[in-house]
Amino acid sequence: MNEEHYNKLKGIIKIYLPEDVSVDEVSPESDFLNELNINSANLVDIVLDVEDAFDIRLENEDMDQMVTVKDALKIIDTKLTGKL
Repeated sequence: MNEEHYNKLKGIIKIYLPEDVSVDEVSPESDFLNELNINSANLVDIVLDVEDAFDIRLENEDMDQMVTVKDALKIIDTKLTGKL
């Protein structure tokens, strides 16, 4: 796992966490909707922020696969590798 990407993603997620969830609870295994209580509208915002932060484009099927933080990191790494 790319630590730099993980920390950048965590910083993005932190903005959208509800008050009852701490950023300290975010781990690679965290489920966006079920564990972090991020609603689907905020998940779209996270996707847009990820696109800007990493300068990548995410397709609808990418968003469908973004269930956990680790899933998101895998998609980000795949997109970045494809740009090289």
